[in-house]
Amino acid sequence: MTTEPHRLSVVRGGENRLARRILSISIHAVLIACSILMLYPLIWMLAASVRPQTEIFQSGSIIPSAIDFSSYVRGWFGLRISFGTFFWNSFVIATLSIVGNLIACSLAAFAFARLDFAGRRFWFALMLGTLMLPYHVTLIPQYVLFLNLGWVNTILPLVVPKFLAADAFFIFLMVQFFRGIPRELDEAAMMDGCGPWRIYWKIMLPLSMPVLATAAIFTFIWTWDDFFGPLIYLNDMRSYTVQLGLRSFVDSSAQSDWGGLFAMSTLSLVPVFFFFLFFQRLLIEGIATTGMKR
Repeated sequence: MTTEPHRLSVVRGGENRLARRILSISIHAVLIACSILMLYPLIWMLAASVRPQTEIFQSGSIIPSAIDFSSYVRGWFGLRISFGTFFWNSFVIATLSIVGNLIACSLAAFAFARLDFAGRRFWFALMLGTLMLPYHVTLIPQYVLFLNLGWVNTILPLVVPKFLAADAFFIFLMVQFFRGIPRELDEAAMMDGCGPWRIYWKIMLPLSMPVLATAAIFTFIWTWDDFFGPLIYLNDMRSYTVQLGLRSFVDSSAQSDWGGLFAMSTLSLVPVFFFFLFFQRLLIEGIATTGMKR
């Protein structure tokens, strides 16, 4: 009498495990298919960069018939200025932007999160309101200002605003993180004679490495991939960034070097990939912990 229900439960348990396994395999298959679909443009670009110039748009297969690295040599030295100059310019602008954002935004966030001053809520709300302003709204006034200062055709319009806490998103991100750090640490430091500057430098910054790394990664990626800003302010080819250098391969009035374009586009992704790879843990930790702060 007791064996039959036991057998039924065993059969049902096996069917449930089989159904869960089939569901898991199906989900993984769909995710793999979506990943391949999303990576297809990148794979095609990589294949085109090592494909012979005459077969880039003629071959229907993603696998090249022959491996040809001449596009990398032609892309690196094919322009009037070596492409290494563009990489250097982008690294300089990205590095200065990271330093400026981390210093200025962390100071502003510390003031909003820890200091009591008149109109703090108003200024914080006004700062958040700037997030809703499109970049193109302030483009003309900024250009006129930088033109009068004589900064056009230099990297100053791309770097100096970073040292003035112009990125409200990072300020808001750091404010949320700073608010999650116990105030008892500040009170204990004040009892030991620490002022606001020492509290900021000795307590807040060492405890805020995840959110600082998050801001640094996003700053690097956004600055490295920025095309519109350098296009507006940089006129001399010697000061071009990577994105402007890539545009130089395509000329509507002459022959375009598609092989060199795809080769340099592939190389331009390498710094972003390794930067994200090295700081991936801190990025995920910073986003996760910031989302939990109140």
